[in-house]
Amino acid sequence: MALIPFDDRDGWIWFNGKLVAWREAKVHVLTHALHYASAVFEGERAYGGQVFHSREHSQRLHDSAKILGFAIPYSVEELDRAKQETIAANKLSDCYVRPIAWRGSEMMGVSAQQTKINVAIATWQWPAYFSPELKAKGIRMTMAKWARPAPYTAPTASKAAGLYMICTISKHAAEDAGYQDALMLDWRGQIAEATGANIFLVIDGVIHTPTPDCFLDGITRRTVIGLARQRQYKVVERAIFPNELAKTQEVFLTGTAAEVTPVGEIDDYKFKVGPVTHSLMDDFAKLVRTPPKTMVA
Repeated sequence: MALIPFDDRDGWIWFNGKLVAWREAKVHVLTHALHYASAVFEGERAYGGQVFHSREHSQRLHDSAKILGFAIPYSVEELDRAKQETIAANKLSDCYVRPIAWRGSEMMGVSAQQTKINVAIATWQWPAYFSPELKAKGIRMTMAKWARPAPYTAPTASKAAGLYMICTISKHAAEDAGYQDALMLDWRGQIAEATGANIFLVIDGVIHTPTPDCFLDGITRRTVIGLARQRQYKVVERAIFPNELAKTQEVFLTGTAAEVTPVGEIDDYKFKVGPVTHSLMDDFAKLVRTPPKTMVA
């Protein structure tokens, strides 16, 4: 299937406070963010035209920018309104939403204190991250070569563009080897996450998930933990080492793109798409279609 480039599409993008034609939403080649990764972003989904946990995503964009040393020039409320405006302008209902904020082209160098902070929001149709066939049997994963950095070596609490370089490298390597994704360990050798999603292990009916001390505590992650506890599942956040995969019955990923995705194997370890995973997949699918006033944080 031929790819449709993201710079050559019909539609509208919210760019620094107003909607502009999709093809006109451009930045210069000497934009600081392109050279020094001075950008933060969010990945969000809208269901039935409403962004799931929009407020939390907008707040996290502000928090991420603050960690990188700059301020978003639009309030959380303004970002929420802009997302809805962009979805409506593109006549979308179920779609992906990508807000991004970055340092502009006023200065070029490691120090760029006086650069303008730009903000854009794009929306587009994006179906399931993994096909229904893959989700039915569980995706195949392999161990990544690259490790998630320690929080004293990188701004790991920020959803910063530069932190995703090793994710791209790791996912490409996994796909080249015939897998769908990669499992990343942290600098201590503990299980961290997939390249763009949090991970959960089900061991003898108890759900275990790594403590998010060097990677994002995902909004979908927190939502699914809440759903699990509503079902009276025990959820334990702790340090998890790779050898514990040998005693694990179910594994699943969570994230805006992945939603709740079962894992069928990680290298030589095999897992079932079992009852815990199925129940949380169903609960999450129902929740995102629930009117916002009844959603569970």
